[in-house]
Amino acid sequence: MSPTSRRLAGLVVCLSFCFSLSALAQSSPDAGSPSTPPDAGTPPEEDAGVSAEDLKAIEEALGKDTAAAAASGAAAGTPSEPTSSSSGVTISPSNINIKGLDLSFILDVAAAAFSSKEPLQTGGHDPTNNGFNFQQLEMSVNTAVDPYFRFNSNIVFSQFGVEVEEAYATTTALPANLQVRAGQFLTRFGRLNPTHPHTWDFVDQPFAIGRIFGSEGNRGLGVEGSWLSPLPWYLEVVGSVTDATGEGTARSFLGSAGGGVTSPFDFQFTGAVKQFFPLSDDLSLLWGLSAANGPNPTGYHNRTDVFGTDVYLKYRPVKGGSTTLVTLQAELFYRRRQVPQDVLSDFDGYGQILWRFSQRWAAAGRYEFGTPAHNRNGAVANDPLDPEWTANRQRLSANVTFWPTEFSRLRLQGATDLAGWRDHPDYSVFLALEVVMGAHGAHSF
Repeated sequence: MSPTSRRLAGLVVCLSFCFSLSALAQSSPDAGSPSTPPDAGTPPEEDAGVSAEDLKAIEEALGKDTAAAAASGAAAGTPSEPTSSSSGVTISPSNINIKGLDLSFILDVAAAAFSSKEPLQTGGHDPTNNGFNFQQLEMSVNTAVDPYFRFNSNIVFSQFGVEVEEAYATTTALPANLQVRAGQFLTRFGRLNPTHPHTWDFVDQPFAIGRIFGSEGNRGLGVEGSWLSPLPWYLEVVGSVTDATGEGTARSFLGSAGGGVTSPFDFQFTGAVKQFFPLSDDLSLLWGLSAANGPNPTGYHNRTDVFGTDVYLKYRPVKGGSTTLVTLQAELFYRRRQVPQDVLSDFDGYGQILWRFSQRWAAAGRYEFGTPAHNRNGAVANDPLDPEWTANRQRLSANVTFWPTEFSRLRLQGATDLAGWRDHPDYSVFLALEVVMGAHGAHSF
């Protein structure tokens, strides 16, 4: 408080004390006069012994102190409290809420350097050019619609346009542990495909995802159902039906060929089983199996099958306030495609480990591999999707991540890409920045 406020507050205390003594003396029984009952109609200001002018002066002084404290806190960089109003709008670094509508903005940018003029990046959000790369600005909009549905959407802004990545409604009140969502969404094939870049442990996505599903990951318009079993351990069964078109989202299926839907077999069908096992208080395991089937454009009734398995092992001590975190994540994909008078198959996968050795620092390493397409006889085939992919490919990546706060992170990453059909390895270095503003829920396990 300022000196003026302290002097006025002292005046209030002194006046109140003096008035209390006076009132006590007047209310004591006197031998020569009867006691007088208090006047119920006395204004509160007079009871307190402070005039209206004094109260007004105190309020003004305190108001000046509050404004000065707020200004000094802002100048010192102190985080401000959420700002709200009677209109239902709340804005703070961790929450943007407009009458129940949760918003968030996530910015990803990176500086990159490649040794090759034609980097072999397959992800739509990957850095692909020497210099500065605008990976994405993602706007997430989520809200409860009514007692029966919830709405979620992710809209991505790039340097060259706007894309509705996901927009779907999810049921919230179905019986028997059932849930349905409808709209445009990332299919729940494997572990990484249904996630967004801000949840990844690396700046770029594994090349297996881009090679099999496309640069944006497998997604489409459709409907999905899931069921959580009543078994003693966590077991969830998921199935979806989506459009099989989209060069960046259904590459191994119809891709950009389109052609329209003339029968139920023109859709992509995806299924998955997710199981979770708490091995101990500090160690847990997530294991999944996935499969997808859909048409491809190489011939009448030709189809593609993709099978996958994923594992996620997480170690995190729950005692002693430890910030240590160690995770192991791996996925393996097998793809089988019918082509005129033949069947092509290939394997792709990755494995990665992350060690968060302090609250703000982590290090990670990743190994990726992919085989060329082989025909029925086991020979390397001419792949219509990747004609240059005639040998094995491997990529090794490592990075260090620093979190200034939970709303930002910096990541330095380097990689060596060993493509068998190229004469020399390709090298890359990324320095990426990510900032988050608004509501961002806990990441999935």
